[in-house]
Amino acid sequence: MGSVLITGASSGIGQACAEVFAKNGYNLILNARRIDKLEKISEELKKENVNIFYKKTDMSNKDEIFNFVESIPKEFYPIDILINNAGLSRGLESLDQGNIDDWNEMIDTNVKGVLYITKLIIPIMKKQGFGHIINLGSIAGHESYPGGNVYCATKAAIKSLTKSLRMDLIRTNIRVSSIDPGMVETEFSEVRFRDKQMAKKVYENIKPLYAKDIADVIFYVATRPQHVNIQDVIIMPTQQASVLINDRDYNK
Repeated sequence: MGSVLITGASSGIGQACAEVFAKNGYNLILNARRIDKLEKISEELKKENVNIFYKKTDMSNKDEIFNFVESIPKEFYPIDILINNAGLSRGLESLDQGNIDDWNEMIDTNVKGVLYITKLIIPIMKKQGFGHIINLGSIAGHESYPGGNVYCATKAAIKSLTKSLRMDLIRTNIRVSSIDPGMVETEFSEVRFRDKQMAKKVYENIKPLYAKDIADVIFYVATRPQHVNIQDVIIMPTQQASVLINDRDYNK
């Protein structure tokens, strides 16, 4: 097995991806802002007898991203898979009430961070003659909702970027996929609201998706034969029909 590079691997979907790929023999290249959590995850996954490289990286910071990629030891090549997982949402205000610093954080992480690291990894994949770029999108890239303005715009950008990237790389043997989940119970809402109690209400009376559900789908997409590219996956909880329609009475 080669290596899989996972951004934002300290929790949620990123951590779940690290676990499922390690269990299946892939070496791990991980980054996140919380180095203490990365260290703990790496220590736990050593039992899978895989090599792990990790580095503290803020995916909203161009210099840190460039430094991270330059620091990857050569023994972790080839890099089979890039999972652009790092991303966040801040607030749920109408645009005129929005916080500009929050906007910049979302745009810098969700869009520019993906652009920077993908630009750096593509030449590596071109040189080795294969690779797979998997972007974590969202149902918010397909449907907007009140207060979602900037976050939805960043995920719509990833949707368009993924499609364009496939066209750019059509002659390179590099596959490009997008995984677009609906409601997933991770730290996402805690980060958005900066309030654990408010975050809990998002998932009340509904069985959401969990990080492992998304990681399982990503692993399946990544391990198809080379001639197969699953381009886009929209995955929702059974009780969610769209970004605004869900059934919170099902379990009552």
